Amino acid sequence: MSDNDAGGKGQEQEPKRAARPVTAAARRERRASARPAGKAAKDGDRARPSGKASAASPVPDGKAKAGEVKKGRATPKRTRKDKKPSLFARLVRFIREVWAELRKVIWPTRKQMVTYTTVVLVFVAFMVALVSLLDFAFRKGVFWLFG
Repeated sequence: MSDNDAGGKGQEQEPKRAARPVTAAARRERRASARPAGKAAKDGDRARPSGKASAASPVPDGKAKAGEVKKGRATPKRTRKDKKPSLFARLVRFIREVWAELRKVIWPTRKQMVTYTTVVLVFVAFMVALVSLLDFAFRKGVFWLFG
């Protein structure tokens, strides 16, 4: 019995819409297929959108070794160095960034702070007692062994 027989005679089921793409490549492919006719990529099924083509391209004449990629043009040289901001400007920027990060912090409530502090103090007391007990046991053992 086929799927068409089970669903009823003559009724065609609509194809389900594809799930949301998970990978970046799948999203690019979906975007490329959803473009209007005038905005299609020039090479047809390219993985990258037309504005983001890479600068490196394979050598067309076949003189390069297998897997080798040659650049189309030389990288331009930098003629000037970027001027470093003053010490005061850098300090102000640092303080602004710190303040912006502190605004993102989710501060605990008073009840949470009391709970966290209690847990830490109980844990520290337990560890002090454990270390003291082990110290006492090893001291007695060493004195018993070596007299």
